[in-house]
Amino acid sequence: MNVNLDQAAGQPMIVKYVETSHNGIQSLSLSRYAIGYILRGEKYIYYGDKRHRLSRGDLFYLGMGHHYTEDIPEEGHPFEQIMFYYTPSELQRILLHLNITYGLNISNDHTCENCRSFNHVVTPAWNPVRSFFVHTNNYLRDEAFLRDETAENIKMTELIYLISSHEDCCIKSKLLSNIDTAKENFEQIVYDHIFRDISIEELSRLCNRSLTSFKKEFKRLFSLPPHKWYIRQRLMHSRLLLISTSKSISEIGVECTFPNTSHFIKLFKKEYGLTPATYRNRHLEAARKSSGQPRITEPAPHAEEQPGAAEEAV
Repeated sequence: MNVNLDQAAGQPMIVKYVETSHNGIQSLSLSRYAIGYILRGEKYIYYGDKRHRLSRGDLFYLGMGHHYTEDIPEEGHPFEQIMFYYTPSELQRILLHLNITYGLNISNDHTCENCRSFNHVVTPAWNPVRSFFVHTNNYLRDEAFLRDETAENIKMTELIYLISSHEDCCIKSKLLSNIDTAKENFEQIVYDHIFRDISIEELSRLCNRSLTSFKKEFKRLFSLPPHKWYIRQRLMHSRLLLISTSKSISEIGVECTFPNTSHFIKLFKKEYGLTPATYRNRHLEAARKSSGQPRITEPAPHAEEQPGAAEEAV
């Protein structure tokens, strides 16, 4: 299932989500950055070959683009989370206000493999953050708050202060990396074209960069050349469709921008060590053995893409 949680662009938005039933794995599309907090239940974030578990009291960050998540209610209670959405310009404005008004000088020296490799990070919330979300949850029970832009901005400012004044960590590193508006525009164009048939030359023109500059910036932000990254994103989505829908292999290939079914099967097997049909059957068998709880079969190590001219198109 595809879901767009980021329902409005522009001003900061604070939203509480409540899921009373287990709806399986969902594909979320974000056009802004987000920071969330788990009030109740468990959440899984699927990325590549890994499934990351989040639980009550965890603070997490989601970058722009596609995410594959699964929200699981507690026994007898719904799953609940609060999400804060923001853009780089809004973040810049708030950080400038904190600096001018309170003399808050922000620095961050943290970097790790999670920060570099994933489009999300998660950490247990520290005490002031837990208290902040408890109070925010109380605010959200008042419908007047939901229509009060000033109140939302105050809460957004408070959250950014709590994170930016905290010791260096993954959440803080990701937050401060979002100040770059040029980076946001570049990323937005890249994510907007994951499932479109477009060449790297066309993408570089849309980003107002030379082909060489585009490839260099792409590799810096995504740690892979454009062709390999786009193929991997499309295959990740195809894997979700294989285990969450009854669509045929050819239909899934077309939806994920692989109109040639045999080519799709070849790429899938190279990436995961299994054909799409075998992968689906193994998942169904595993799901039956685990009482229907979805899980992803561990694939073989990533194989290298064939070099050559094909790397110039996505």
